Amino acid sequence: MDNLDLIINLAIIGLLIPTIIYACRLNKNLEILRQNQSSLARLVESLNDATIKAENSIPKLKTATQNTSGELKEVVNSAKNLKDDLIFINERADSLADRLENVIHNSRKIEINNNNKEAPITSPAPSDENMSRSEAELELLKALRSIK
Repeated sequence: MDNLDLIINLAIIGLLIPTIIYACRLNKNLEILRQNQSSLARLVESLNDATIKAENSIPKLKTATQNTSGELKEVVNSAKNLKDDLIFINERADSLADRLENVIHNSRKIEINNNNKEAPITSPAPSDENMSRSEAELELLKALRSIK
């Protein structure tokens, strides 16, 4: 039995040595934790303060977002109105360009007919073309200025 007691004692000693080493390491870690407990408490306190500030700023952010979204809606509506005005002006300009093209085309036909009749070449009536052109330009300028 002496051998059995010796083996059991050696096994217990073999198991106690790692347990003692682990207990020493755990004790050192606990000492470090106790030393840093005050800094940990300050860290938790600052985290709580930051959380409270964030919670208090949420309603302010909501009101700012609502105000900004209202202003943005106004800007978008204004932009839509301007877009409609620009589309109208573009259509007017297209129709005026078509009218000018027809006037030029007709004046060229008259010029060709005059050349075929061997009549002296005269310049087309500048007053009509210049007048219609200047009227078209004036209308376009008026429309552009009214948008500003």
